[in-house]
Amino acid sequence: MFPKSFYKHLLPALLAGSLLRLFFIWHFPFYSGDTAYYEELARNWLYHGVYGFYSHGQVLASDARTPGYPAFLAIIYFLAGPGRKAVMLVQAFVDLATCVLAASIAARLAAGMSEASRGRVAAVGLWLATLCPFTANYAAVPLTEVLATFFTALAILIFLSPALFRIDLLQSESDFRRAVRSWLLGGFVVGLGTLVRPETPLLLVAVFLVLGLRYFRSENWRKLALATFWIVAGSVLPLTPWAARNAVSLGRVQFLAPRYAETHGDVLPTGFYAWTNTWMYRFRDAYLFTWKLPAQQIELKDLPAYATDSPEERARVASLLERYNRIPGMTRALDLEFAALARERAVRHPIRTYLWIPIERAAAMWFTPRITLLPYSGWLWPPAESWRSNPIDFEVTLGFALLNILYVGMAIAATWSGRANPGILLILVFIIIRTAFLTQLQTCEPRYVLVCFPALLAVGAQLFAGRGIQREHP
Repeated sequence: MFPKSFYKHLLPALLAGSLLRLFFIWHFPFYSGDTAYYEELARNWLYHGVYGFYSHGQVLASDARTPGYPAFLAIIYFLAGPGRKAVMLVQAFVDLATCVLAASIAARLAAGMSEASRGRVAAVGLWLATLCPFTANYAAVPLTEVLATFFTALAILIFLSPALFRIDLLQSESDFRRAVRSWLLGGFVVGLGTLVRPETPLLLVAVFLVLGLRYFRSENWRKLALATFWIVAGSVLPLTPWAARNAVSLGRVQFLAPRYAETHGDVLPTGFYAWTNTWMYRFRDAYLFTWKLPAQQIELKDLPAYATDSPEERARVASLLERYNRIPGMTRALDLEFAALARERAVRHPIRTYLWIPIERAAAMWFTPRITLLPYSGWLWPPAESWRSNPIDFEVTLGFALLNILYVGMAIAATWSGRANPGILLILVFIIIRTAFLTQLQTCEPRYVLVCFPALLAVGAQLFAGRGIQREHP
């Protein structure tokens, strides 16, 4: 797959990437609230044979989270014991494998170039991925990001194969057999990724859209139908045991996880979520509002001015929050009032609600210092005051922010130069679709776009081809 010139970079880049990940693991280990859920699921599954949570002194089956990452943890616990350091070290190894996948994607995107150009592009893709602190940092936290990123990168690499992007050239029976294997394998990897992160099938939406744009002609309809069938069949295969388990243990067929990772029967504050979606675009507001439900106090002083359109509306929100704090908790009646407020705001400013807020959320997820797991504030404004109060904090935050902008800028420049490359088109469509979906969640967490970074960096590596970017996939 790789030109010979690439291999002289392989060991040095992986060594540098290993040192970076070990640095984060030893100096900045991190444990989020979700970590405890995944760990409990893994322990209960391994030691009690039940995939679920403790409740009233017994382990009850649950489908609140898909089993991919808990299975990953359970395997590590079985082999090395239930220590978090072992999990982080294995995640570092998986993340380095993802870096090699990023180099492979870069090389495949450059398939029409000379061997020297392909080798250079692959090497740059490898170095960019191994030295990216944003993905490396997540090796130091027991969360789904590392595993989900690996499966997403692997699926993208498979879908970039000529069997998928040149279905117009499929003629013989042997051609179709090779293509079916690629289609089935790509779908299967997406299915495995779905068991880790339930939004992984968004990649399939991008694949089908790009295929339709390229080949939606009558002579290709049969091939498109076959590709769609085998890709979907492959993706369903890993999900079938999970759905069957849910049908047997819980009495319902559940292929994915519930949208809000809730337990069946939970009453969710969807009205409150709808209200915050009409104004919230900063990740830090999740800590001040969304994640304080159901019992922590929510302070009116934390509500930004743009969250209300008039003094009367602010007074109405103040009354709702005062009732929430007094109860304490979110009752169904109170949640319905938040839902009514959300509808009024959406009717009053539909463009703001359905266009500008999602755009602001997308920008907040993509253009960020990504220091959530690090002991830095992330404050850059006002610059002079932020620097005076804590120069190291300011410099690290600014450096990470500029690095993030550099990565995205490189990918945008390479996308423009290689806009005729269908592989780059697939990655671009996938990033757009995934980002659009993430803007509709109750929080806009920057970590959710990390699964795009190996492909993003692979696209950016095309700038180093030396003689321009490939115009067409072979």
